[in-house]
Amino acid sequence: MMLRSQLDDLIRQIIAAKPDLSDIILTVGKPIQAEVHGTLVDVQTDPALGSLLPFQVEAAAMSMMGSNMRLYRDQVLTGSCDLSFELPGQARFRVNIFGQKGSLAIVMRKLSMEVPTLDQLKLPEVFHEMAREKYGLILVTGGTGTGKSTSLAALINEINELESKHIVTLEDPVEFRHSHKKSVINQREMGIDFNTFASGLRAALRQAPKVILVGEIRDRETITIALEAAETGHLVLGTLHTSDAGQTVNRIIGMFELSEERLIRARLSESLKYVVSQRLMPRIGQGMVAAFEIMRNNLRIKDLIINGETGDKTFYNIISQGQAFQMTTFDQSLLKLYQDEVITEEMAMLNASDKSSLKQMVDRIKTLRGEKVTDISGLELDADYGRKV
Repeated sequence: MMLRSQLDDLIRQIIAAKPDLSDIILTVGKPIQAEVHGTLVDVQTDPALGSLLPFQVEAAAMSMMGSNMRLYRDQVLTGSCDLSFELPGQARFRVNIFGQKGSLAIVMRKLSMEVPTLDQLKLPEVFHEMAREKYGLILVTGGTGTGKSTSLAALINEINELESKHIVTLEDPVEFRHSHKKSVINQREMGIDFNTFASGLRAALRQAPKVILVGEIRDRETITIALEAAETGHLVLGTLHTSDAGQTVNRIIGMFELSEERLIRARLSESLKYVVSQRLMPRIGQGMVAAFEIMRNNLRIKDLIINGETGDKTFYNIISQGQAFQMTTFDQSLLKLYQDEVITEEMAMLNASDKSSLKQMVDRIKTLRGEKVTDISGLELDADYGRKV
Protein backbone atom coordinates (compact mmCIF):
# COMPACT_ATOMS: atom_id res chain seq x y z
CA MET A 1 0.00 0.00 0.00
CA MET A 2 1.31 3.48 -0.87
CA LEU A 3 0.75 6.24 1.68
CA ARG A 4 -0.91 9.42 0.45
CA SER A 5 2.20 11.40 1.48
CA GLN A 6 4.37 9.11 -0.69
CA LEU A 7 2.02 9.56 -3.67
CA ASP A 8 2.03 13.35 -3.19
CA ASP A 9 5.84 13.33 -3.15
CA LEU A 10 5.95 11.24 -6.36
CA ILE A 11 3.55 13.58 -8.21
CA ARG A 12 5.51 16.60 -6.91
CA GLN A 13 8.73 15.15 -8.39
CA ILE A 14 7.05 14.51 -11.77
CA ILE A 15 5.74 18.11 -11.94
CA ALA A 16 9.17 19.49 -10.95
CA ALA A 17 10.84 17.42 -13.69
CA LYS A 18 8.30 18.34 -16.40
CA PRO A 19 6.55 21.61 -15.41
CA ASP A 20 4.89 21.93 -18.86
CA LEU A 21 3.21 18.51 -18.73
CA SER A 22 -0.46 18.09 -19.67
CA ASP A 23 -0.87 14.41 -18.65
CA ILE A 24 0.80 11.81 -16.45
CA ILE A 25 0.47 8.13 -17.43
CA LEU A 26 1.27 5.24 -15.11
CA THR A 27 1.11 1.85 -16.82
CA VAL A 28 2.78 -1.52 -16.28
CA GLY A 29 5.97 -2.19 -18.25
CA LYS A 30 6.87 1.48 -18.94
CA PRO A 31 8.60 4.15 -16.83
CA ILE A 32 6.36 7.00 -15.63
CA GLN A 33 5.26 8.95 -18.71
CA ALA A 34 4.49 12.67 -19.00
CA GLU A 35 2.87 14.22 -22.06
CA VAL A 36 4.62 17.51 -22.90
CA HIS A 37 3.30 19.52 -25.89
CA GLY A 38 1.68 16.40 -27.37
CA THR A 39 4.71 14.06 -26.98
CA LEU A 40 5.24 11.36 -24.31
CA VAL A 41 8.55 11.42 -22.42
CA ASP A 42 10.00 9.26 -19.60
CA VAL A 43 10.23 10.85 -16.14
CA GLN A 44 13.04 10.05 -13.71
CA THR A 45 12.19 10.05 -9.98
CA ASP A 46 14.09 9.48 -6.74
CA PRO A 47 14.15 6.61 -5.93
CA ALA A 48 14.26 5.53 -9.60
CA LEU A 49 11.26 3.28 -10.31
CA GLY A 50 12.23 2.12 -13.82
CA SER A 51 9.53 0.20 -15.70
CA LEU A 52 6.50 0.07 -13.42
CA LEU A 53 5.34 -3.21 -11.90
CA PRO A 54 1.64 -4.16 -11.44
CA PHE A 55 1.73 -3.71 -7.65
CA GLN A 56 3.22 -0.18 -7.96
CA VAL A 57 0.44 1.05 -10.26
CA GLU A 58 -2.19 -0.67 -8.10
CA ALA A 59 -0.75 0.92 -4.93
CA ALA A 60 -0.92 4.39 -6.52
CA ALA A 61 -4.50 3.75 -7.72
CA MET A 62 -5.68 2.60 -4.28
CA SER A 63 -4.02 5.60 -2.64
CA MET A 64 -5.97 7.91 -4.99
CA MET A 65 -9.28 6.06 -4.51
CA GLY A 66 -8.90 6.11 -0.72
CA SER A 67 -12.02 4.79 1.05
CA ASN A 68 -14.55 5.86 -1.63
CA MET A 69 -16.48 2.64 -2.23
CA ARG A 70 -18.27 4.05 -5.32
CA LEU A 71 -14.93 4.28 -7.14
CA TYR A 72 -14.09 0.64 -6.37
CA ARG A 73 -17.60 -0.40 -7.48
CA ASP A 74 -17.30 1.55 -10.74
CA GLN A 75 -13.86 0.05 -11.34
CA VAL A 76 -15.13 -3.53 -10.85
CA LEU A 77 -18.44 -3.13 -12.74
CA THR A 78 -17.39 -0.91 -15.67
CA GLY A 79 -13.62 -1.42 -15.82
CA SER A 80 -12.75 2.21 -15.05
CA CYS A 81 -13.50 5.07 -12.66
CA ASP A 82 -13.09 8.87 -12.67
CA LEU A 83 -11.96 11.06 -9.78
CA SER A 84 -10.25 14.36 -9.07
CA PHE A 85 -6.87 14.51 -7.33
CA GLU A 86 -5.32 17.58 -5.74
CA LEU A 87 -1.77 18.31 -4.72
CA PRO A 88 -2.55 21.08 -2.21
CA GLY A 89 -1.49 24.50 -3.49
CA GLN A 90 0.33 23.05 -6.50
CA ALA A 91 -1.84 21.16 -8.98
CA ARG A 92 -5.18 19.52 -9.61
CA PHE A 93 -5.81 16.51 -11.86
CA ARG A 94 -8.73 14.72 -13.47
CA VAL A 95 -7.90 11.03 -13.08
CA ASN A 96 -9.11 7.93 -14.92
CA ILE A 97 -8.11 4.54 -13.47
CA PHE A 98 -8.79 1.59 -15.78
CA GLY A 99 -7.99 -2.08 -16.21
CA GLN A 100 -5.77 -3.35 -19.04
CA LYS A 101 -4.16 -6.77 -19.63
CA GLY A 102 -5.05 -7.92 -16.11
CA SER A 103 -3.53 -4.92 -14.31
CA LEU A 104 -4.41 -1.25 -13.72
CA ALA A 105 -3.33 1.89 -15.54
CA ILE A 106 -3.74 5.54 -14.49
CA VAL A 107 -4.08 8.63 -16.68
CA MET A 108 -3.93 12.01 -14.91
CA ARG A 109 -4.96 15.12 -16.87
CA LYS A 110 -3.51 18.29 -15.31
CA LEU A 111 -6.10 21.00 -14.65
CA SER A 112 -5.53 24.70 -14.27
CA MET A 113 -5.57 25.96 -10.69
CA GLU A 114 -7.19 29.17 -11.94
CA VAL A 115 -10.45 29.46 -13.84
CA PRO A 116 -9.53 30.69 -17.34
CA THR A 117 -11.22 33.71 -18.96
CA LEU A 118 -12.47 33.94 -22.55
CA ASP A 119 -9.74 36.48 -23.36
CA GLN A 120 -6.93 34.40 -21.83
CA LEU A 121 -7.96 31.43 -24.00
CA LYS A 122 -8.37 33.74 -27.05
CA LEU A 123 -11.75 32.14 -27.75
CA PRO A 124 -13.77 33.47 -30.72
CA GLU A 125 -15.69 36.71 -30.08
CA VAL A 126 -19.03 34.90 -30.37
CA PHE A 127 -18.41 33.30 -26.90
CA HIS A 128 -19.13 36.73 -25.36
CA GLU A 129 -22.55 36.63 -27.03
CA MET A 130 -23.19 33.09 -25.77
CA ALA A 131 -22.63 34.30 -22.21
CA ARG A 132 -25.47 36.82 -22.68
CA GLU A 133 -28.04 34.20 -23.79
CA LYS A 134 -31.00 33.93 -21.42
CA TYR A 135 -32.28 30.45 -22.27
CA GLY A 136 -31.79 27.58 -24.71
CA LEU A 137 -29.18 24.87 -25.35
CA ILE A 138 -25.48 25.50 -26.08
CA LEU A 139 -23.39 22.42 -26.91
CA VAL A 140 -19.59 22.22 -26.95
CA THR A 141 -18.40 19.07 -28.73
CA GLY A 142 -15.20 17.28 -29.65
CA GLY A 143 -13.11 14.25 -28.74
CA THR A 144 -11.51 13.60 -25.37
CA GLY A 145 -8.80 16.14 -24.52
CA THR A 146 -9.88 18.82 -27.02
CA GLY A 147 -10.47 21.46 -24.33
CA LYS A 148 -14.30 21.32 -24.09
CA SER A 149 -14.32 21.60 -20.28
CA THR A 150 -11.86 24.51 -20.38
CA SER A 151 -13.98 26.47 -22.89
CA LEU A 152 -17.12 25.84 -20.82
CA ALA A 153 -15.34 26.90 -17.62
CA ALA A 154 -14.42 30.21 -19.29
CA LEU A 155 -18.02 30.64 -20.46
CA ILE A 156 -19.37 29.97 -16.95
CA ASN A 157 -16.79 32.42 -15.55
CA GLU A 158 -17.99 35.11 -17.99
CA ILE A 159 -21.62 34.62 -16.86
CA ASN A 160 -20.43 34.60 -13.23
CA GLU A 161 -18.73 38.00 -13.73
CA LEU A 162 -21.50 39.68 -15.74
CA GLU A 163 -24.82 38.34 -14.43
CA SER A 164 -26.47 37.95 -11.03
CA LYS A 165 -27.80 34.42 -11.50
CA HIS A 166 -27.90 31.04 -9.78
CA ILE A 167 -25.61 28.63 -11.67
CA VAL A 168 -25.63 24.86 -11.00
CA THR A 169 -22.94 22.64 -12.55
CA LEU A 170 -23.09 18.82 -12.80
CA GLU A 171 -19.58 17.46 -13.37
CA ASP A 172 -17.67 14.18 -13.42
CA PRO A 173 -15.44 15.14 -11.64
CA VAL A 174 -15.40 18.87 -10.75
CA GLU A 175 -12.49 20.28 -12.78
CA PHE A 176 -12.39 24.04 -12.19
CA ARG A 177 -13.38 25.49 -8.84
CA HIS A 178 -15.38 28.67 -9.40
CA SER A 179 -15.77 31.25 -6.67
CA HIS A 180 -19.00 33.25 -6.27
CA LYS A 181 -18.71 36.57 -8.11
CA LYS A 182 -21.86 38.35 -9.30
CA SER A 183 -23.59 34.98 -9.52
CA VAL A 184 -24.09 32.23 -6.96
CA ILE A 185 -22.47 29.05 -8.26
CA ASN A 186 -23.04 25.54 -6.88
CA GLN A 187 -20.84 22.76 -8.26
CA ARG A 188 -21.98 19.15 -7.87
CA GLU A 189 -19.83 16.08 -8.47
CA MET A 190 -21.15 12.80 -9.87
CA GLY A 191 -20.97 9.90 -7.43
CA ILE A 192 -20.75 12.25 -4.44
CA ASP A 193 -23.61 14.72 -4.94
CA PHE A 194 -25.72 12.88 -7.56
CA ASN A 195 -25.79 9.44 -9.23
CA THR A 196 -26.32 10.05 -12.96
CA PHE A 197 -26.40 13.15 -15.16
CA ALA A 198 -30.11 12.52 -15.83
CA SER A 199 -31.03 12.37 -12.11
CA GLY A 200 -28.75 15.33 -11.30
CA LEU A 201 -30.35 17.37 -14.09
CA ARG A 202 -33.87 16.48 -12.96
CA ALA A 203 -32.99 17.56 -9.41
CA ALA A 204 -31.37 20.77 -10.72
CA LEU A 205 -34.74 21.89 -12.11
CA ARG A 206 -35.97 22.05 -8.50
CA GLN A 207 -32.94 24.09 -7.36
CA ALA A 208 -34.08 27.33 -9.07
CA PRO A 209 -31.02 27.83 -11.32
CA LYS A 210 -30.99 30.13 -14.34
CA VAL A 211 -27.91 28.40 -15.83
CA ILE A 212 -27.20 24.64 -15.75
CA LEU A 213 -23.95 23.02 -16.90
CA VAL A 214 -24.20 19.30 -17.75
CA GLY A 215 -20.73 17.74 -17.85
CA GLU A 216 -21.68 15.22 -20.53
CA ILE A 217 -24.86 14.40 -22.43
CA ARG A 218 -24.53 10.66 -22.93
CA ASP A 219 -28.04 9.32 -23.39
CA ARG A 220 -31.59 9.96 -24.46
CA GLU A 221 -32.89 10.62 -20.93
CA THR A 222 -30.29 13.36 -20.30
CA ILE A 223 -30.94 15.16 -23.62
CA THR A 224 -34.72 14.94 -23.02
CA ILE A 225 -34.43 16.70 -19.64
CA ALA A 226 -31.89 19.18 -21.07
CA LEU A 227 -34.37 20.13 -23.82
CA GLU A 228 -37.15 20.41 -21.23
CA ALA A 229 -34.98 22.76 -19.16
CA ALA A 230 -34.03 24.83 -22.22
CA GLU A 231 -37.71 25.13 -23.19
CA THR A 232 -38.71 26.33 -19.71
CA GLY A 233 -36.38 29.34 -19.61
CA HIS A 234 -33.05 27.85 -18.47
CA LEU A 235 -29.72 28.27 -20.23
CA VAL A 236 -28.31 24.73 -20.51
CA LEU A 237 -24.63 24.20 -21.41
CA GLY A 238 -23.45 20.68 -22.20
CA THR A 239 -20.81 18.58 -23.97
CA LEU A 240 -21.11 15.74 -26.48
CA HIS A 241 -18.45 13.46 -27.99
CA THR A 242 -19.13 14.38 -31.62
CA SER A 243 -16.71 15.74 -34.20
CA ASP A 244 -18.73 18.55 -35.83
CA ALA A 245 -22.04 20.44 -35.76
CA GLY A 246 -23.86 18.28 -38.31
CA GLN A 247 -22.88 15.07 -36.53
CA THR A 248 -24.03 16.59 -33.21
CA VAL A 249 -27.56 17.28 -34.50
CA ASN A 250 -27.76 13.83 -36.11
CA ARG A 251 -26.46 12.09 -32.96
CA ILE A 252 -29.17 13.74 -30.82
CA ILE A 253 -31.93 12.84 -33.31
CA GLY A 254 -30.54 9.29 -33.53
CA MET A 255 -31.08 8.82 -29.76
CA PHE A 256 -34.86 8.76 -30.35
CA GLU A 257 -37.30 6.34 -31.99
CA LEU A 258 -38.29 6.91 -35.60
CA SER A 259 -41.86 7.73 -34.48
CA GLU A 260 -40.50 10.61 -32.32
CA GLU A 261 -38.22 12.06 -34.99
CA ARG A 262 -40.46 14.89 -36.25
CA LEU A 263 -41.23 16.07 -32.72
CA ILE A 264 -37.59 15.98 -31.58
CA ARG A 265 -36.44 17.82 -34.72
CA ALA A 266 -39.03 20.55 -34.05
CA ARG A 267 -38.03 20.86 -30.37
CA LEU A 268 -34.31 20.90 -31.17
CA SER A 269 -34.78 23.56 -33.88
CA GLU A 270 -36.36 25.87 -31.28
CA SER A 271 -34.07 25.18 -28.29
CA LEU A 272 -30.61 24.80 -29.85
CA LYS A 273 -28.74 28.12 -29.83
CA TYR A 274 -25.13 27.18 -30.68
CA VAL A 275 -22.98 24.14 -31.41
CA VAL A 276 -19.25 24.73 -30.92
CA SER A 277 -16.93 21.90 -32.01
CA GLN A 278 -13.23 21.91 -31.08
CA ARG A 279 -10.07 20.23 -32.32
CA LEU A 280 -6.76 20.70 -30.49
CA MET A 281 -3.42 20.61 -32.33
CA PRO A 282 0.25 21.57 -31.82
CA ARG A 283 1.12 25.17 -32.66
CA ILE A 284 4.36 26.14 -34.44
CA GLY A 285 7.05 26.55 -31.77
CA GLN A 286 5.40 24.95 -28.78
CA GLY A 287 2.06 24.64 -27.01
CA MET A 288 -1.37 23.75 -28.35
CA VAL A 289 -4.03 25.72 -30.21
CA ALA A 290 -7.72 24.99 -30.85
CA ALA A 291 -9.56 25.19 -34.16
CA PHE A 292 -13.32 25.78 -33.95
CA GLU A 293 -16.44 25.04 -35.93
CA ILE A 294 -19.25 27.33 -34.77
CA MET A 295 -22.89 26.84 -35.77
CA ARG A 296 -25.42 29.43 -34.69
CA ASN A 297 -29.15 28.81 -35.02
CA ASN A 298 -30.82 30.95 -37.69
CA LEU A 299 -33.68 30.39 -40.17
CA ARG A 300 -31.57 28.27 -42.56
CA ILE A 301 -30.17 26.11 -39.75
CA LYS A 302 -33.67 25.76 -38.24
CA ASP A 303 -35.00 24.54 -41.60
CA LEU A 304 -32.13 22.04 -41.88
CA ILE A 305 -32.74 20.65 -38.37
CA ILE A 306 -36.47 20.20 -39.13
CA ASN A 307 -36.17 18.75 -42.66
CA GLY A 308 -32.72 17.14 -42.63
CA GLU A 309 -29.76 17.51 -45.02
CA THR A 310 -30.23 17.10 -48.79
CA GLY A 311 -27.73 17.49 -51.65
CA ASP A 312 -26.12 20.91 -51.31
CA LYS A 313 -28.24 21.84 -48.30
CA THR A 314 -25.85 20.61 -45.62
CA PHE A 315 -24.77 21.99 -42.25
CA TYR A 316 -21.22 22.37 -43.63
CA ASN A 317 -22.38 24.50 -46.59
CA ILE A 318 -24.65 26.74 -44.53
CA ILE A 319 -21.98 27.25 -41.82
CA SER A 320 -19.36 28.06 -44.51
CA GLN A 321 -21.67 30.84 -45.82
CA GLY A 322 -22.61 32.11 -42.35
CA GLN A 323 -19.80 34.60 -41.56
CA ALA A 324 -22.43 37.34 -41.11
CA PHE A 325 -23.78 35.28 -38.17
CA GLN A 326 -20.22 34.66 -36.84
CA MET A 327 -20.36 31.06 -38.02
CA THR A 328 -17.20 29.28 -39.15
CA THR A 329 -16.27 25.82 -40.40
CA PHE A 330 -13.20 23.91 -39.22
CA ASP A 331 -11.62 24.49 -42.62
CA GLN A 332 -12.06 28.28 -42.37
CA SER A 333 -10.67 28.21 -38.81
CA LEU A 334 -7.68 26.07 -39.88
CA LEU A 335 -7.01 28.34 -42.87
CA LYS A 336 -6.90 31.38 -40.56
CA LEU A 337 -4.48 29.59 -38.20
CA TYR A 338 -2.29 28.61 -41.18
CA GLN A 339 -2.46 32.15 -42.62
CA ASP A 340 -1.40 33.61 -39.25
CA GLU A 341 1.48 31.07 -39.15
CA VAL A 342 0.19 29.46 -35.94
CA ILE A 343 0.01 25.91 -37.41
CA THR A 344 1.78 24.13 -40.28
CA GLU A 345 0.17 23.23 -43.60
CA GLU A 346 0.52 19.54 -42.66
CA MET A 347 -1.37 20.08 -39.39
CA ALA A 348 -4.11 22.03 -41.19
CA MET A 349 -4.59 19.22 -43.73
CA LEU A 350 -4.62 16.51 -41.03
CA ASN A 351 -7.52 18.23 -39.24
CA ALA A 352 -9.48 19.36 -42.32
CA SER A 353 -13.12 18.39 -42.91
CA ASP A 354 -12.95 18.92 -46.70
CA LYS A 355 -9.29 18.32 -47.60
CA SER A 356 -9.48 19.22 -51.32
CA SER A 357 -11.28 22.50 -50.61
CA LEU A 358 -8.78 23.46 -47.88
CA LYS A 359 -5.83 22.51 -50.13
CA GLN A 360 -7.07 24.95 -52.80
CA MET A 361 -7.38 27.75 -50.22
CA VAL A 362 -3.90 26.98 -48.79
CA ASP A 363 -2.38 26.99 -52.32
CA ARG A 364 -3.97 30.40 -52.95
CA ILE A 365 -2.26 31.80 -49.83
CA LYS A 366 1.07 30.21 -50.83
CA THR A 367 0.80 31.78 -54.31
CA LEU A 368 0.17 35.21 -52.76
CA ARG A 369 3.22 34.69 -50.54
CA GLY A 370 5.29 33.71 -53.58
CA GLU A 371 5.81 30.15 -52.33
CA LYS A 372 5.87 27.03 -54.50
CA VAL A 373 2.53 25.17 -54.61
CA THR A 374 3.86 22.05 -56.40
CA ASP A 375 7.02 19.97 -56.46
CA ILE A 376 6.75 19.42 -60.22
CA SER A 377 9.40 21.42 -62.09
CA GLY A 378 11.25 21.44 -65.40
CA LEU A 379 8.09 21.26 -67.56
CA GLU A 380 8.30 22.85 -71.02
CA LEU A 381 6.18 22.90 -74.17
CA ASP A 382 7.21 20.40 -76.84
CA ALA A 383 6.80 22.57 -79.98
CA ASP A 384 7.65 19.67 -82.33
CA TYR A 385 5.10 17.23 -80.87
CA GLY A 386 3.13 15.44 -83.64
CA ARG A 387 5.11 16.91 -86.57
CA LYS A 388 6.18 14.53 -89.33
CA VAL A 389 9.88 13.96 -89.66
